[in-house]
Amino acid sequence: MSLLYATRPNTPRSAAGVYNPWLIVAMVALAPFMEVLDTTIANVALTHIAGSLAVSPDESTWVLTSYLVSNSIILPITGWLQEVVGRKRLFLICVALFTASSVLCALSTSLSMLIVARVLQGIGGGGLQPVTQSMYADSFPPSQRAQVFAVFGVVIIVAPATGPILGGWLTDHLSWHWVFLINLPIGLIAFALIAIFVDEPELLIRERAARLAVGLRFDWFGLLLVAVGFGALQIFLDKFSIDDGFGSVFIRFLFVLWSVSLVTLIVWEWNHPAPVVNVRLFAYRNFAICCLVMFVIGFILLSTTQLLPQLTQTLMGYSSETAGFALALGGLATIGLMPVAGIVTGRIIPARVLLVGGLLETGIALVFQSHLAPTASFSTISIDRVLQVIALPFLFIPISALSYVGLPPARNGDASAIINQVRNIGGSIGISFVTSMLAWRTQFHHSRLAESVTPYASLHGRTLSQVAAAVQHQAAFMSYLDLFHILGLMALLVWPVVLLLGTPSARAAEGVVYEI
Repeated sequence: MSLLYATRPNTPRSAAGVYNPWLIVAMVALAPFMEVLDTTIANVALTHIAGSLAVSPDESTWVLTSYLVSNSIILPITGWLQEVVGRKRLFLICVALFTASSVLCALSTSLSMLIVARVLQGIGGGGLQPVTQSMYADSFPPSQRAQVFAVFGVVIIVAPATGPILGGWLTDHLSWHWVFLINLPIGLIAFALIAIFVDEPELLIRERAARLAVGLRFDWFGLLLVAVGFGALQIFLDKFSIDDGFGSVFIRFLFVLWSVSLVTLIVWEWNHPAPVVNVRLFAYRNFAICCLVMFVIGFILLSTTQLLPQLTQTLMGYSSETAGFALALGGLATIGLMPVAGIVTGRIIPARVLLVGGLLETGIALVFQSHLAPTASFSTISIDRVLQVIALPFLFIPISALSYVGLPPARNGDASAIINQVRNIGGSIGISFVTSMLAWRTQFHHSRLAESVTPYASLHGRTLSQVAAAVQHQAAFMSYLDLFHILGLMALLVWPVVLLLGTPSARAAEGVVYEI
């Protein structure tokens, strides 16, 4: 048969229909790649946006915060939306909304207009990742999920690293408007391909009809808790270091708000017959452990992606474009290893072994980088980045596949929404953590180094102001090294949890699973 059509019967919930499921893998991945790219591509354009719209740099950060807040609210309820709206229809709505709001961002003439457009963009983008992952899980049997999640891994790992490079180039050579306009052709192509090739399985149509036939019991209180809890959490994390941490009344209020809301959400949704967020999935041991490890992966990946460009630009004099290229070699290494990880996971090397090895390698690489010299060359920085991320394919693919082990197939959409939200929260907390720790550790090292600087000490021909500047530079550099060390220890300490993965009941429930 032609490669265009399936050479074997599709799984009942497959999104491929009569087509070969491998045909739709890249088509479906195009939309979430565009969305994940947008989480970092605008970062390097903030200064230009602030100048163009005549606002302060602090005000311009709401361009990022507004997107992350709306994205974090819609993401955890995507599983419920798939069941109510329909998976393919929801996917098309999200692609269309994300693309249209991207154009509105580019056409914005004021900060308020841009923020509204970014909120809409975050709502549209929030559903793309979990729906894609749900389609992958439903379209392939467990024995092939590692290979297909390799494609999704490229989206999640490479897109955030590519964003600053592409955003810097577009901003420098064209204008900040093109940071958003670039989504228009990609979105149109993705919408057309999804509309033509992606199928809505008959089983999902029947399940949706049966659910709507008994009446739509909408969990309004649960949705309110999601919006308030995750919205407040995202603002709290984004503004924590800017607003002086817990010294700010606003930050303390946000902390109480999201803490109470999310604790109430867990209790409420656990007992609700039709929850918007199916927290009962955490009763499955594999899923709960995978969420924990995915949180750590998101924490380390996003925080290191933030730290390295800052280090090279602020202390080593790199331009934004050169700093982006320092990450590029790591991205290329990750892309090259994704297919390898997809092939060996479970077939050649047990998934649990890969996870333990990946966490140990990542931890050792980060601890090793904590000994970086201030005079390190560009090649040294690039190689260190490769060592940081080279194990990510062997972490992300097993985790993405093992998350579904033991879960009822009808709950794949809920699981995709939750695990993507966990990874995003991990990344947000990681960025907030390293930003705050960077300031605190810089103050600590500065005070220690300054103790040895006195008017009576030999300045070796330099003025006191020059010595003070050198002390500040050294204190900041030592703070970056501290953070690499802390992140490395985090990866090294979490690996024993992986040993709890893979219970007999989980293997029996899934039928065909990886050897773990």
